[in-house]
Amino acid sequence: MGKAEAKLDEAIVIRDIDPGSHYIRDWSGEADGNPSFIARPRNVDEVVDLVRYCAENGLAIVPQGGHTGLVEGAAAHIEGGHVLVSLERMNRVREIDELNFSVVVEAGCVLEALHQAVEAEDLLFPLSLGAKGSCQIGGNVATNAGGINVLRYGMMRDLVLGLEVVLPDGRIWNGLKKLRKDNSGYDLKQLFLGSEGTLGIVTAATLKLFPKPSQVETMFLAVESAEAAVRLFAAARRQLADLLSAFELISDKSVAMAMTMPEIVNPLATPSPFYVLLEAASSGPLDLEALVGGFLEYALEEGMILDGVRASSATQAQRIWAIREAVVEAQVKRGTHLRTDVSVTISSVAAFIEEVEAVLAATVGNGIVLTYGHIGDGNMHFVVVPSDDLAGEPRRAMIKASETAIFAVVDRYAGSISAEHGIGRRKHHAFADRVSPTQLALLRTIKSGIDPANLMNPGAIFD
Repeated sequence: MGKAEAKLDEAIVIRDIDPGSHYIRDWSGEADGNPSFIARPRNVDEVVDLVRYCAENGLAIVPQGGHTGLVEGAAAHIEGGHVLVSLERMNRVREIDELNFSVVVEAGCVLEALHQAVEAEDLLFPLSLGAKGSCQIGGNVATNAGGINVLRYGMMRDLVLGLEVVLPDGRIWNGLKKLRKDNSGYDLKQLFLGSEGTLGIVTAATLKLFPKPSQVETMFLAVESAEAAVRLFAAARRQLADLLSAFELISDKSVAMAMTMPEIVNPLATPSPFYVLLEAASSGPLDLEALVGGFLEYALEEGMILDGVRASSATQAQRIWAIREAVVEAQVKRGTHLRTDVSVTISSVAAFIEEVEAVLAATVGNGIVLTYGHIGDGNMHFVVVPSDDLAGEPRRAMIKASETAIFAVVDRYAGSISAEHGIGRRKHHAFADRVSPTQLALLRTIKSGIDPANLMNPGAIFD
């Protein structure tokens, strides 16, 4: 007898779809589409049944997390019959292993909820994003999320011990191992990290945990240039005993943009072209306060910083971090704009910023250029906000010209056009223009081997 036809449980299906719902429109508000239906499975068995149903009926699958992506990787606007699969109901923390410093969590768990769950056990999951209140673990895995703590803890790729994945034919790959060392053959989990839903649906993950810091020092410092910020970073790496967890560069225009949001205040009176948000954290008996004090004294003596404030409480630290988060929140309110996510070597960051800002001066007219990013890993964000009087095709043309100009500089520095956001649908042409034939052939071989019918998120990464 042949296998039974896959059945679809209508209890997990939404057929009457509101075109303005968050399932259809992504965080930017620019993506839309017309899916056959939306599915919201409650467990891995329901994901299996759904995937088998879609495979038998030729329906493409677009996995979705918290809809906080910026490259339309989980967007609905693809041609042909397709299903949006939201993992939001699969949100349990299955197990916290305090002695192994690990946690098993389902893909739909919101990052901030995971933070709260492990902090209750005096532990830390270090991935932290501005969208932590909305983004989900499955999306973090699928996009290889980065965030503010990358320079100390690495990207999501460095934080995953194991995965549970439903493959395009409905089989389950149970790779939820908790081992720190396993050198038996290919590391299959790495195929799915950063795959943007093109190889399968991540349903759960085993993640690394760390001791919760007992001491945190947060500083907001004024510097005279990006070059001074890079020198300051090098000094911090050497003098803070590998306790540096965040080093964010924020331009004056970015801070000014943030201050258009309610309750955002620049704590420094000294005007400066750039600011650094620096954080160090430790657990145990180390005297972090004295260590940071010595570093700041050295930086002032060497003329690396012009002014600064050191948070005296958790509340003040939150206010400092709110500046960085408000930069992103404020730009969204300014209409269609260009968001880039690029990287170069740390040693090249200062010259790279200077060159990008110079070439953008010829494309943005009366628009605003925001420069900020994770300088400690060479990941910069250049945002172009067109002037309010520029609309329609001229606005789109200016955005395209600005992106082309930025990517050309990235190429000259042998950098990456996507440091942490991924390729999605928004960057696949730019990606195709830069990927080598050999690399592209390898990527397509992996894709066709796992998903020969091209049902998993077609149009993401590949054209």
